[in-house]
Amino acid sequence: MNNDPLIIAGKPYRSRLLTGTGKYTDFEQTRAATQAAGAEIVTVALRRSNLGQNPDEPNLLDVLPPEEFTILPNTAGCYTTKDAIRTCQLARELLDGHKLVKLEVLGDEKTLYPDIVATLKAAEYLVKDGFDVMVYTSDDPLIAKQLEDMGCVAVMPLAAPIGSGLGIQNRYNILTIVENAKVPIIVDAGVGTASDAAVAMELGCDGVLMNTAIAGAQDPVLMASAMKHAVIAGREAYRAGRIPRKRYASASSPIDGTFF
Repeated sequence: MNNDPLIIAGKPYRSRLLTGTGKYTDFEQTRAATQAAGAEIVTVALRRSNLGQNPDEPNLLDVLPPEEFTILPNTAGCYTTKDAIRTCQLARELLDGHKLVKLEVLGDEKTLYPDIVATLKAAEYLVKDGFDVMVYTSDDPLIAKQLEDMGCVAVMPLAAPIGSGLGIQNRYNILTIVENAKVPIIVDAGVGTASDAAVAMELGCDGVLMNTAIAGAQDPVLMASAMKHAVIAGREAYRAGRIPRKRYASASSPIDGTFF
């Protein structure tokens, strides 16, 4: 029994590692890596994946069925508020009224950095339309709080640009977002290896979402396993409480009170 579940839109999850489904060599590798990661929530780019809208093509849901995984449709590839809203509405139709979506509205094709103004507009509309919105955003603490206050069920600040593998570039912003939040904070984008995921969790983030770091690895299934253990270790370290940083050493076995 997991006594430390991740709660998203009222539903508990054992795993705090969320994974993407793109960039794998085939559906078999997608399934194997997802299982190795222990992921329960898998994000799917509706514009790039077939969830049934193309009946003559292989369907991703055949290897990642909704009975086993929570499908998180995302609006990857959307550069306007209108396109993002329409994509979420299509996902709801394809998945029989599914409400949980990942919103991202991109502002730049080179960096894939979010367009915050468009994101705020889309988030406000989608929340009012009954969606449970998990939202990709910058690492700006003020914007993160605004999205939470708007009704988003999770806020997902980037660690670094999508696919960069640079790891968390501004720990203090992420820490501030975590400290001010009453909804889950999930680092999204920029993780490159297991230590990056552990750092995010040690800062107090509620979870990590990644795709390229796993799918782009030389051995995606092995990397998925590494990420699973890193997220678990980082979460346990955060809950355990680390020792303070000091400039100088202190003896592991103090001599006070000993006999000579």
